[in-house]
Amino acid sequence: MKYWLLKSEPDVWSMSQQKKAGSKGATWDGVRNYQARNNLKKMKVGDLCFFYHSNIGKEIVGIVKVIKRAFIDKTDKKKRFVAVQVRFLEEFNSPISLEKIKKTKAISHLPLIKQSRLSVMPIDYKSWKIIYNMGKIREI
Repeated sequence: MKYWLLKSEPDVWSMSQQKKAGSKGATWDGVRNYQARNNLKKMKVGDLCFFYHSNIGKEIVGIVKVIKRAFIDKTDKKKRFVAVQVRFLEEFNSPISLEKIKKTKAISHLPLIKQSRLSVMPIDYKSWKIIYNMGKIREI
């Protein structure tokens, strides 16, 4: 199993919309960056992805699971880009802000910080565990 981070603008596709998609999940499409496309192609069924709200919020809000490997993105007329199918898995008690991630030295190497425009990126297991545990803490 591998770990990833997927970015979506919440006014385009939000965690609550992903949750409402139910067990059939939703197509993660519209990616038009070759590096992000290549990352989508590497995903396998069962891989876990952090769901990141970009632009508005700039925070990791939960987890989705890959339920269908890469296939041609129907929104791409030239058929150069791919999509995957993902299903809602878990919403965090407390979203993890980009600011908080930047302040956490152990995960300061992540592409989320180094390549801020990349919409699909791998996450190493150690960083996954750190971020996951940050999301489980209920802030009062």
